[in-house]
Amino acid sequence: MGFNLTVNGDRLSSAADPATPLVDILREEVHLTGAKPVCREGFCGACMVLVDGEPTPSCLLPAALADGREIHTVEGLAPLGTLNRIQAALEASDAVQCGMCFPGMVVSLTHFLTTRPDATRDDIRAALTGNICRCTGYERIVEATLLALATT
Repeated sequence: MGFNLTVNGDRLSSAADPATPLVDILREEVHLTGAKPVCREGFCGACMVLVDGEPTPSCLLPAALADGREIHTVEGLAPLGTLNRIQAALEASDAVQCGMCFPGMVVSLTHFLTTRPDATRDDIRAALTGNICRCTGYERIVEATLLALATT
């Protein structure tokens, strides 16, 4: 049994076991390694992708449920060699440390910026509850998000 999905605008087919987590399809078949299979329980947010525009932990989504869906990974959020506005703000704010959580955080914050252009500091902190970072303490991430909101 095969399935089809669209990843970053490219239509793909897979013959993988339908129960295979989407994160494994993305990494092993599509060779996009931004989504990180860290906890495999949907708790940490390191594997976050957009599925039909909504942030989704790809470790919890069986590949068969991605059939016919539009998937965007961190690699597809901006044209190759460029940064979207949250990526640019995170870089300008020196908010990135080890990088393990950041692909998922960028996906979540990219979605957040499109849905909450009037967000407050508390809104940003609430939006990050599905993404765990053990390095930064979040303050620079919040500051970078405020910077990104100011550059619209």
